[in-house]
Amino acid sequence: MTSSAILPGSRSSSSPFAVTGVPRILLRLEGLAAIGAAVWAYQLYGGGWGWFAALLLVPDFSMFAYLAGPRAGAIAYNAVHTYVGPCLLAALAWATHASWFASLALIWIAHIGIDRALGYGLKYATAFSDTHLGRIGRAPNSVT
Repeated sequence: MTSSAILPGSRSSSSPFAVTGVPRILLRLEGLAAIGAAVWAYQLYGGGWGWFAALLLVPDFSMFAYLAGPRAGAIAYNAVHTYVGPCLLAALAWATHASWFASLALIWIAHIGIDRALGYGLKYATAFSDTHLGRIGRAPNSVT
């Protein structure tokens, strides 16, 4: 295996770094758990469901960065599709007592959970369809 095939971001299309088997199932179930927890907390928090629906897909605007190329797209997409951002926003909500920060954090967590549950993982710089959960649009264990 060449070094270009084993370095993240320059891997081959056969997805040697994609998660398969039981770990893939567990990561997708983890996404479902995140959705459930975020929606439950949002309901307890008293957030407005109109805002929830209106803002749920906002993180996907990061896909427009793919217009600048797959590397820029992957960086932008991954930046808003990890739990780091919403956790920092939740911490800011706690520190400032700003309930709307908490609502945004919970909507953001729900979005990420939905993506993970559907198999949309973090992106590699090779193409939008190359993710840590496997290639989008193909069975998880299939080979190109």
